[in-house]
Amino acid sequence: MNHTTAPVTLPVDAERIAAILPHRYPFLLVDRVVELDAGKSITALKNVTLNEPFFTGHFPGHPVMPGVLIVEALAQTSGLLLGLSGTHADKEDRIFYLAKVDNARFLKPVVPGDQLRLEVTLKRLIRSMGIFTARAVVDGKEAATCELMCAESTR
Repeated sequence: MNHTTAPVTLPVDAERIAAILPHRYPFLLVDRVVELDAGKSITALKNVTLNEPFFTGHFPGHPVMPGVLIVEALAQTSGLLLGLSGTHADKEDRIFYLAKVDNARFLKPVVPGDQLRLEVTLKRLIRSMGIFTARAVVDGKEAATCELMCAESTR
């Protein structure tokens, strides 16, 4: 089956996301894909709820989503961009690992009840690596920004 021509119906739901990404609860951090420009950019959502396991320890009485998990959600969104674009969807034994994070900035705390809008743009593909610009937005305000490099490997 040629995945490059398979249409993507938006929004992409959790079931299809789980078919593309290897992550599972509690580490699957993308709930829905709402925009896709295949091979170029993607916008996904993460609904942040009080029952997230990390809130029990970060921080008791003042829950804040850890910045590293925001970056991980952006990295997972990067993987979805490649998977939904068809570039690597036909290689079921392949997986992308987060290889590098540059210029990470955390501008606003993310708390229970927030909805993270995860916006990722592919800057370029170099052999088996993708380089992305990424930002997480809550209520129209940037919560985090970074540049990511993901490297392809076999499982």
